[in-house]
Amino acid sequence: MAGISTYLVRPPKVMLDKNPLLLLLHGYGSNEADLFSFASELPEEYFVISLQAPHDLQYGSYAWYAINFDADASKFSDLEQARSSRDLILTTLNELQQAYPLDAQSVTLIGFSQGAILSYAVALSYPERIQRVAALSGYLNDEIAVAGFEKNNLSRLQIYTSHGTVDQVIPVEWARKAPESLTNLGVQVQYQEYPIGHGVSPQNFYDLNQWLITTRVG
Repeated sequence: MAGISTYLVRPPKVMLDKNPLLLLLHGYGSNEADLFSFASELPEEYFVISLQAPHDLQYGSYAWYAINFDADASKFSDLEQARSSRDLILTTLNELQQAYPLDAQSVTLIGFSQGAILSYAVALSYPERIQRVAALSGYLNDEIAVAGFEKNNLSRLQIYTSHGTVDQVIPVEWARKAPESLTNLGVQVQYQEYPIGHGVSPQNFYDLNQWLITTRVG
């Protein structure tokens, strides 16, 4: 299986023998340009690479997996597509590490909404490959992680997770379940809420940047 070929790259301001990586995963119905719009504001020592999700929803919109709405308006996620995207992200990471001078010991996933859900799943499934996750406006769905992920050594994994208290897309109650679950797995977690809807406020972005600086790995 080949990896994702459509992505945007912001090289680091200072090239090292190997630079750390921030890998950006957009939300449902968006594209690789969305999160990349704030790439210039992220710490300068990183490669910042933003991936386009594999499922085309038309008109420049993409998804990591399908969400179907039934007559009761409840959401149903295509978990098989989600798991396929989980492993597609890992394959893409392998290819990026061949193509660019990336530090394999300093890989951070930054995901928004559906991208955050996938970021959790990739990191819990392959903690030897992912050191940190910033999960913005998402929630933890452990059904997308590989079977038996609980047996993985997750003690080095650091996660920043944030959510809007008036999010109309993903209820904040869903997000609030993640910190306890992750802490019980041995993961280091920082959780924050903001008085916003489904998005990233300036204060949220500032706090994310501070977390990136203070938890720098590699």
